[in-house]
Amino acid sequence: MTTTHRPPRSRQTAAPPRRGGFALVAAALLATLVACGGGGPLDNPDTVTNPPGATGQKLSFAYFQRCINPILNTPLPVRIGGTTTLNTCAAAGCHDNASGTGGALRLFGTAPVVDLSLAPAAIRASDMYKNFYSSLGESVVGSADASRMLNKPLVRGVLHGGGLIFENPDDPAAKLIRYWINRPMPAGQDEFSPAAATMFTPADPATGTCKVE
Repeated sequence: MTTTHRPPRSRQTAAPPRRGGFALVAAALLATLVACGGGGPLDNPDTVTNPPGATGQKLSFAYFQRCINPILNTPLPVRIGGTTTLNTCAAAGCHDNASGTGGALRLFGTAPVVDLSLAPAAIRASDMYKNFYSSLGESVVGSADASRMLNKPLVRGVLHGGGLIFENPDDPAAKLIRYWINRPMPAGQDEFSPAAATMFTPADPATGTCKVE
């Protein structure tokens, strides 16, 4: 008869967690996610890589301030799981600079409008410019359709913790974002280029209407 020797139980092996305990932990994690959350451990990874622009051109600060920043501070319908609520991109729990959970895009919701006649150094120190700079990080200069700045609120090829914001690419706000990203300033000119005047009708960043095409 063959005797089977078992190794001595010199240490105790932890029992695997029970399914009920795991469910409780998962529920607790889910409870911490808010409507505009993102970047949490339960998020799926992006499928849009958002590569840097290849031309070195700049996007217009004047157009951002007049036409894009208001979108980020306007209460918009947020559709998640068949439920629609109103919230702003810059709200706490969304992309607020201090308490937002919405990933890299960080916004100052109360950023005052900047006088475009100020020196570039003064503008770059403003909260409005910080919103501009953060938005650049979500944009591929000259290619709106490759940019998270447009694709995330459309939930197009990339997940968005804040849900569906723009029903389709023809949403007026989506068209403004597309126009801004697709029309960089001339090569060699900075984000304060006077060429931005052509993006308004009449050609005046202070009083003109924002073009979308």
